[in-house]
Amino acid sequence: MHWLADFLAAVGVVLNGIPQGIMAMTLGFAVFPTMFSFIFAAGVNGLFGSVAPISFQAESLALTGNLGKNPRERTSIIFGGSLIMAFIGVSGMLTKIVAILGNSIMAAMMAGVGIMLAKIALSMYQDEKIVGASSIAIAILVYLFTKDLVWTITLSVIGSSLVAVFGIHYRAELPANVVERKFHFLKPVFSWRVVRGALSLACLNVGANISYGLITGQMTGIKPNPVNLNLLTSTQAFADMGTSLLGGAPVETIISATASAPEPVVAGIIMMLLMAVILLVGWLPKIGKYVPTASIAGFLLILGAVVIFPENAAAAMAGKNSVIPALTLVVTAIIDPFAGLLTGAVLKFILPLIGLGV
Repeated sequence: MHWLADFLAAVGVVLNGIPQGIMAMTLGFAVFPTMFSFIFAAGVNGLFGSVAPISFQAESLALTGNLGKNPRERTSIIFGGSLIMAFIGVSGMLTKIVAILGNSIMAAMMAGVGIMLAKIALSMYQDEKIVGASSIAIAILVYLFTKDLVWTITLSVIGSSLVAVFGIHYRAELPANVVERKFHFLKPVFSWRVVRGALSLACLNVGANISYGLITGQMTGIKPNPVNLNLLTSTQAFADMGTSLLGGAPVETIISATASAPEPVVAGIIMMLLMAVILLVGWLPKIGKYVPTASIAGFLLILGAVVIFPENAAAAMAGKNSVIPALTLVVTAIIDPFAGLLTGAVLKFILPLIGLGV
């Protein structure tokens, strides 16, 4: 019965990805070409036996949507970020970056991202108060009782969407480029906002690939950790690189319950192929018409303020000197992950030069 357990684990992760896929559509990303990212990653994982799948990730979507002002800028940010991550993955620099900066600075950056997500959730509430409030209330209650992110996102999105549909008669008209099953080439644009966004997205993915990738590997119970971080980074980068030119959404590293399945590689592949089928046949846009953007506010709040921030903030402040991690955290939360990591790196290497130590 291993196949049934693998399939159920895959379905659970798909349920987790659908609301975030809907979030991608509300930001103007075309989901039809994104199916190629899932197919590509499924093939790579099958070829190399990788247990770490990729999917829609709330953190990268929220960051890209916040830094890019329109779909063209957002896809350009993804393309630029994927170029950076491809270089990091192919060259094997991922673990070297962490070794240079240190775990405390990386953890501080991730904690700052947690605050960013909580701020975005509250901003969504301000834009759509009824939907946002119901999403946040349901998410808090579900997480308090279950401590499970899959149930939290599923019930908060469904519950707040029902409030929207039956309470305020919500029905969205998604842009044509989001729902149509065609391909449109989007030439990347170049601007300071796009460059900063690409660097920020790359910084976020460096932290996420290490933390989420290793956590997924730990869930398998296999020792040593079976996740090849450089392979994971390269897979995610090349998947994003191609589909971003067609207006597709980013797909990144996630903490995947498929890793706890009897056959984690098979379960991860099933999950990605199921997502590809959902995007191919056009089910996601049909669902998305009845799901407001603010329906994901509760999940973002829990993910940022309860899951990501406390653990990473504690790790960041665990050392003898907490000044640099603290500043990294604050700058990330106020500006973006690139500014946060840059602040941490500059302080780490400049302060000893002037005799202040680290």
